[in-house]
Amino acid sequence: MNRIKIDVASALADRRLQATLFPALQRSVESRDEAVSEVENWEELRDYGRRVKLHTLEKLPFYLEKLEKNVVGHGGKVLWAESGEDAVRMILTIARERAVRKVVKSKTMLGEEIHLNQGLLKGGLEVIETDLGEYIVQLCDEMPSHIVTPALHKSRHDVAELFEAKLGMEPTDDVAKLTLTARNVLRRHFLEADLGISGVNFGVAETGTIVVVENEGNARLSTSLPRVHIALMGIEKVIPRTVDLSVLLKLLTRSATGQRLTSYVNLISGPKREGELDGPEEFFLILVDNGRSQIYEDQFLRQTLTCIRCGACQNICPVFQRLGGHAYGTVYQGPIGSILTPQMFPIAAVEEHPFASSLCGACEETCPVKIEIPKILLRLRQQVQEARNHGIQRFRPERIGMLMWAWVVSSSRRYAIASRWLRRLQSVLFRNGRFRPAVPPVSAWQKDRDVPGLAPKRFREYRESEGAEH
Repeated sequence: MNRIKIDVASALADRRLQATLFPALQRSVESRDEAVSEVENWEELRDYGRRVKLHTLEKLPFYLEKLEKNVVGHGGKVLWAESGEDAVRMILTIARERAVRKVVKSKTMLGEEIHLNQGLLKGGLEVIETDLGEYIVQLCDEMPSHIVTPALHKSRHDVAELFEAKLGMEPTDDVAKLTLTARNVLRRHFLEADLGISGVNFGVAETGTIVVVENEGNARLSTSLPRVHIALMGIEKVIPRTVDLSVLLKLLTRSATGQRLTSYVNLISGPKREGELDGPEEFFLILVDNGRSQIYEDQFLRQTLTCIRCGACQNICPVFQRLGGHAYGTVYQGPIGSILTPQMFPIAAVEEHPFASSLCGACEETCPVKIEIPKILLRLRQQVQEARNHGIQRFRPERIGMLMWAWVVSSSRRYAIASRWLRRLQSVLFRNGRFRPAVPPVSAWQKDRDVPGLAPKRFREYRESEGAEH
């Protein structure tokens, strides 16, 4: 696999992105903070949510089997996919056996993870995203740039230009008109589709119910109008009981969108029953592993799987606020992406991701289930360094420089001698208080870092001079 490089320079140089991104994320943070302030026992709810998710992971096989049993009891079918490729093949098989031609999808990050759209298109199916943000990025042929708001990087002017080019819409930047245009286009697709695919926010083992939260109603239409509904669920999304759902929904919606509750909370228990007018004739739940079992094996790192995909850590992250999602080059971005991606891909392919953080800790502070993201990042950085230390990687110039620095500072005598000589060379090495541009490879290191000039005296010399005065 090719190395996935974080494109920092391109993101920072994109003026339209910078003008759109930071204000939008700031509004999300403010909305979240206001919604959380209304809940007096918010920290207790966070503790409860964390305990529920960790408990579920401890007994994951038990709860998954219980979920399967109850889904089947409602008339649904459950399939187990070890990889993303397996899941795509299963969906194509279901579609071909039922002569499906058009598919409507509500938002599913797992679908993005396994490249579902590309797989279905190769299988000869027409695929329509029905979430407005997902529909926008589909028209642009882009990846989502955020877990919750996939078109966060687009302004209304960008969307207006897109709809004018792709949908033949009259020029306008009126948000209501843009939304109405998308709604009218999508309505036809809902009525024509043979298959609806949705993600899953939670799967309740106790009742065999899958839960899908949304604000637009597209998921409800995608799961009830087509004659077949397929729910795509990562194995970590199962929870034990309905009573747990009430707490997790409060944590999710307030953290994700700053709402007390989303406009729609869809509770789906199998296909429609005899005498019911709405609902699919067939219901399939596909439980997807795709590397999750590997994460599960590590007792410490498995807390990554407690994520409820609220996106709050992305909103608050100072790195994500400047780069946006596309700079990461992967489906999961920001703090959660920086810990999840290296555990799902070979770490050598995404070795930059654990370092795309200032370790300020804001992500852990805002996470509704208290994932210890900074500690996980440090563990993953250690793994990257261990991988680099094998073979040719151990001769990296930066590593050599750090080893030399460690040797100098490990002795007070060596440190004093080095600082004395550096001060003597200050006028040569520094200009205007900053280190002069150097030759490669030092110049590459300097590109994204500032090296401040040295103080005129060592700290000890100041102390000694003060002592002499007294």
